[in-house]
Amino acid sequence: MLQELESDILQQIVSNNELVLVQYGATWCGNCRIMKPKVKRLSGEFENIKFVYVDAEKFPESRKLAQVTNLPTFAAFKGGVLVNQNQTNKEEILKLLINEIADN
Repeated sequence: MLQELESDILQQIVSNNELVLVQYGATWCGNCRIMKPKVKRLSGEFENIKFVYVDAEKFPESRKLAQVTNLPTFAAFKGGVLVNQNQTNKEEILKLLINEIADN
């Protein structure tokens, strides 16, 4: 399930979950809107990973957890630590990022 942040609490989510994949996006970002349903679908395939959508414009503290310079940015956290991140609109690249943290 993809959780959409309604407040600036990403640090708490990352601290409380072993595996977290974050999509940073914005309402004006076309590629973010294209990727969001793909992320939602993938969240059903990797139930051991917490999937979170963060509006990078609304939540600056959450944005600070990754070096977000372009949207969409995807960040993978394991054990509360940023493992890797990627700015992409390609599902294949996103799957590679997920596999870096997935406990298979």
